[in-house]
Amino acid sequence: MSFLLFSCDSDEKVPSRSYRMGFQNSAPRFDNLDLFLQSLAIWTTRADAAIISTEVPWEKMLGGEKPEDYVVNNYKSLVEYYRSKNFELWVYVDPQNGLDRASDALELVEVGKSIAQPEMQEIYRRFVVVMDSVLKPEHLGLALETNLIRTISTPAIYNGVRQAANDVAEELLVRNTDAKLSVSVQVDHAWGRLIGGVYKGVEEDFTDFPFMEEVGLSSYPYFGYDEPEEIPLDYYSRLVGGKIIPSFVTEGGWSSQPIVTPDRNFFSSDQLQKEYIAYHSELLDEVKAIGWFQLTFTDINLYNLPPDVPEIIAYFAYLGLVDASLFDKPAIEAWDENFKKTLK
Repeated sequence: MSFLLFSCDSDEKVPSRSYRMGFQNSAPRFDNLDLFLQSLAIWTTRADAAIISTEVPWEKMLGGEKPEDYVVNNYKSLVEYYRSKNFELWVYVDPQNGLDRASDALELVEVGKSIAQPEMQEIYRRFVVVMDSVLKPEHLGLALETNLIRTISTPAIYNGVRQAANDVAEELLVRNTDAKLSVSVQVDHAWGRLIGGVYKGVEEDFTDFPFMEEVGLSSYPYFGYDEPEEIPLDYYSRLVGGKIIPSFVTEGGWSSQPIVTPDRNFFSSDQLQKEYIAYHSELLDEVKAIGWFQLTFTDINLYNLPPDVPEIIAYFAYLGLVDASLFDKPAIEAWDENFKKTLK
């Protein structure tokens, strides 16, 4: 009898995942260090990876601050903390505008400059090299949502992003970086859910950024679907079909509250967010992803934002797994259940 019992137990499939899970450190308010530390203490207990996703600090760089000083002062201690937890590290540096893919970074626009200019590309290149050499990430992204930039920005901006990313990739490879290089693509746009309604794919991105050793996926499907289970199971895998290339979700999520825009209202709820987190693991399994990140662990307190933050941030304010008071939302249960799976 004991033999039979042992045999039955050993045949049970242990739930597993191919991907690491994590966040970028976030807080409800941008001006409160204590909230960042409280958030950090909560989310790092349910993660085995971390991401730093940032625009170039153009104002600081143009003002003469050395990139080495900036990276050490802003990121080195945080990364040392991640390393103490044995986290794998992803770093993504955005040469463009993270909230408006039609525009240059706001800090460049304000001084009449553009990533289309070789001088700005050089500042970006130097910043990326320093991020790599000081932080030593396992994964390094050189541009974000390139397919969306190509569609809605000017040719000059897109070509500037492409040139800058390819130039720094060449330098990093000469320097024998240990990081795997990539860019990210915007999945919802590739499927035609943001513009046009027709599947476009991302083949041009693989052509324009030939250094890619892996590919990042950005997806906010609540803009294109009413319910999570409407999302096709091959939502990620179709984009890389036929290619042997690792993929990971660099940013995304599902809002826990309705969002009102000038063109359309997006209904959502706590329950839909929870259903998305649970269903999302199936999309990741389908593509055999190696990473899953949300940039915000907490909701954003829209009443305490600095005046220079664009209003579009409101579209992403309720992606957190905890609310603006750091109380659990229902979706955190689905995240935690997935995190319990054995990492293969």
